[in-house]
Amino acid sequence: MNRAHAITRSSERAGSGQQSRRPIKLMIVDDSMVARAVLSRMIDADGNFDIAGVAGTAEDAIEALGQVMVDIVLLDLEMPGLGGLKSIPRILEAAKGAKVLIVSSLAEEGAEETVAALALGAADTLPKPGTGRFNGRFSEVLLGKLRELGYADRAAPRVSLAAPPANLLRQPNDQPLKLLAIGASTGGIHALGVFFAALPKRIGVPILVTQHLPPAFMTVFARQLSVAAGRPAVVAEDGTELLPDRIVVAPGEAHLLVDEVKGKLVARLLQTKVSSGCMPSVDPMLASAGKILGAGALGVVLTGMGRDGAEGAKRLVEAGGSVMAQDEQSSAVWGMPRAIADAGLACAVLPPDKLARRVAGRIEDGSCK
Repeated sequence: MNRAHAITRSSERAGSGQQSRRPIKLMIVDDSMVARAVLSRMIDADGNFDIAGVAGTAEDAIEALGQVMVDIVLLDLEMPGLGGLKSIPRILEAAKGAKVLIVSSLAEEGAEETVAALALGAADTLPKPGTGRFNGRFSEVLLGKLRELGYADRAAPRVSLAAPPANLLRQPNDQPLKLLAIGASTGGIHALGVFFAALPKRIGVPILVTQHLPPAFMTVFARQLSVAAGRPAVVAEDGTELLPDRIVVAPGEAHLLVDEVKGKLVARLLQTKVSSGCMPSVDPMLASAGKILGAGALGVVLTGMGRDGAEGAKRLVEAGGSVMAQDEQSSAVWGMPRAIADAGLACAVLPPDKLARRVAGRIEDGSCK
């Protein structure tokens, strides 16, 4: 039976002792009864979770989400009716702030559908193995992703929309903007789409993007980003010239840095380990932008887990540059931008579209204020 239905809460196990915090509430959306059963068994074995509902179609999931609140929706892409991919915006709206984790055989590394799902607002993706191959490794990865997504925003209470951001830098900048460097992780592809939709088509400076993705995704990501941004986007190679209004994307296996050779800005690739543990990392990009361009460099840190970007932002600001961060309410995970805001390094903490308008204002008046 594929009809959506609520399931009695199962994670309040006496004596489990695993978590004192509230379990993460989930909904499983998959047209395969076998897949729903296997996923349910895996999740029920971990006391961190409570399966609040299941559905066999996206339409049933949207209806059920009107009756139950969840933290994460596990969504298959191949389903009858509306299907998973096209349903993502409607599910996000119905889920009222819940995150979507794609669990689908279509979510292979580099698949067009994977990047498209992330661009539509999915927080993360995981390839679903074939029937009979749901082994221990898949279970470990799935539960790990669910914990990261479910508990990422619980470190501190969410702030009121009316609360003004604290510790904002007011950094007058007499130099014209020379480079825009953007870093993002979980939820970043969607945030990038919103950002570029609001950014003027011509800003007259090179644009760097470091997005946490595996190497196999990068060519598809650059191609889709080019369409969404309305300007050329290429995956960086060492020595790639940084041209005005062209997006250069960090490859998945190297950090993207800025260098200057004979008066021209070029990309440099670095593969050394960094403190954040990320590859690629936002830190080297922002730090190098500050080193080469100083006050002419502007960084933007969008949604993502962890603190990647905080060290680089500090060095960029120390060099005279500026950094903006995405706000909590619009972030899929307020980790990376929160680290910037909490450190007092940001000159603006806003949703992606408003950040883009601040960049446009910087182009016009030469300041971030």
